[in-house]
Amino acid sequence: MNLGAPEILLILAVVLIFFGARKIPELAQGLGKGLREFRKAARDIQEDIEKDVKQIEDDKKEKPQ
Repeated sequence: MNLGAPEILLILAVVLIFFGARKIPELAQGLGKGLREFRKAARDIQEDIEKDVKQIEDDKKEKPQ
């Protein structure tokens, strides 16, 4: 998805028309919270996977075949 300046301006204009100037800060705040939660969840999942991989590697080192 390649969005240039004209496309972004058009999207912003449509948002302004549909939601009005008063709702935009609320929408932006909700979007920010959603993005923070998504990033936190992604980071937690990545940490869990890395922990599991490290555990598997440690188990392999302890049990030579």
